[in-house]
Amino acid sequence: MEFLFEDSMLVLAGGFFVAAAGLGCLYLLIGAIVILWHGRGREAEAVVAPQPVTILKPLYGDEPGLFDRLKSFCTQDYGAPVQVVFGVQDHDDPAIETVRRLQAALPDAMIDLKIDERAHGSNRKISNVVNMVTLARHSIIVLSDSDIEVGPHYLRAVIGELQRPGVGLVTCLYHGTAEGTAWSQLERIGVDTHFLPNAVTAIRLGLADPCFGSTMALRLETLNRIGGFQAFADCLADDHAIGDAIRAGGQRIAMPSFSVGHACRQRTLADVVLDDLRCARTIRNIDPVGHLGSVITHPLPLALIGLALGSMDGLLMALIALTCRAALCRCVERVFGLSRHSYWLIPVRDILAFLVYLASFFGSGVNWRGYRYRVLSNGRLIQESPTVQS
Repeated sequence: MEFLFEDSMLVLAGGFFVAAAGLGCLYLLIGAIVILWHGRGREAEAVVAPQPVTILKPLYGDEPGLFDRLKSFCTQDYGAPVQVVFGVQDHDDPAIETVRRLQAALPDAMIDLKIDERAHGSNRKISNVVNMVTLARHSIIVLSDSDIEVGPHYLRAVIGELQRPGVGLVTCLYHGTAEGTAWSQLERIGVDTHFLPNAVTAIRLGLADPCFGSTMALRLETLNRIGGFQAFADCLADDHAIGDAIRAGGQRIAMPSFSVGHACRQRTLADVVLDDLRCARTIRNIDPVGHLGSVITHPLPLALIGLALGSMDGLLMALIALTCRAALCRCVERVFGLSRHSYWLIPVRDILAFLVYLASFFGSGVNWRGYRYRVLSNGRLIQESPTVQS
């Protein structure tokens, strides 16, 4: 009798996981519908009255494709002066050579380089930005991470959104671009089938109003009103904190319908896991309840757990989950004009994402740009030690 009871409990538990996987499949289908809705319901492009802009690009080390990504910001089709300020904190940083090449290739472009080792907090990127902004010549600031690549009309669209009434900051969705390795392909499919549809679904259904480091465009007076970049120099999720400050000041965050490219430059499995774990723990810190509830966004692993516990429906549900994720991926490709993904990576990515999700609940350490940090409950960073640069 005891064995029968234990077997029935396992089957019951398996059925629970299969049911959760079913909810996850429904979520993926809703995501696919919302993505298509996003593509059809795009707002008309804002009418832009071009104004001088300063673009800030903090750098750290050389990266595959860095020259072309930086060049995309220096060759914008825009009807007003554009200054691009690059910044590093080390006189031996190899990114300096890339900037020098860019200056030589584009002698008419307004390109400046700030080399300043001063630290203003534990967030080294924001410390770099605090140093860089002193070179800004214009009253509109666009801050963008080094791994972002944009099209020639990016600036027109972003500044057009910034000129809408009540807008205090403009940010952008981003999709993955692989840098050639199998691991970067794995990361790319994660960005495009997990992050991007989750973000669009949350935004379109009014569940979130995010701010991403891919783009943060705002006026200098707005920046000064929220305390300048130095007010966020100890934050892990500096983009989220800046967005919160903008909304607290009574202004809203706008977002164009297109996405910009995010370079997936991972060279090893460890790179993928550590980057994903940093993102997952950041989300857990920002929204612990929402992060816990996001377990249903992993239907394939949930179905496999149900199958392992004895529910034979788990096999069918796993196949349905794979079909739903592939359909979602196709919708993302179509709406955002992306090249075809390696669909065979979907189950690998789904299982890895679930393992990272589980690991995100244990510990508070993150690796970021060659350094190890501990994240406090208030989102502040404490540097623990340098690590090997990835």
